Amino acid sequence: MAKGHRSQIKRERNAQKDTRPSAKLSYARVSVQKACFVLDAVRGKDVQTALGILEYNPRYASSLVKKLLKSAIANAENNNGMNPENLYIAECYANKGPTMKRVRPRAQGRAYRIEKRMSHITIVLDEKK
Repeated sequence: MAKGHRSQIKRERNAQKDTRPSAKLSYARVSVQKACFVLDAVRGKDVQTALGILEYNPRYASSLVKKLLKSAIANAENNNGMNPENLYIAECYANKGPTMKRVRPRAQGRAYRIEKRMSHITIVLDEKK
């Protein structure tokens, strides 16, 4: 159990909060595995290089990640007052979201389950030192 007054506990919790600019896309209709192929290609790169990679990547997830990266850049510029030329992708990851279950009819009256997976994609930017 935490010690101290409720406001003191909240103050301590907010002090530990990450101040780096980020953007999150929840319930993206792409599986985690397919999203990670795209995220692995841009992790650690500066934002201009990453946007170039995402522009010509043929995968469906690249369009989602590109839009999310532009949002993170805008957050850094407007909320944190950072220069977009100095930004790089510090973290990017995809977490598992809910799965939609669908039924596919098969031979002799059977039904196979189709699982349509979703993911939560997060991009965290940081400034080069």
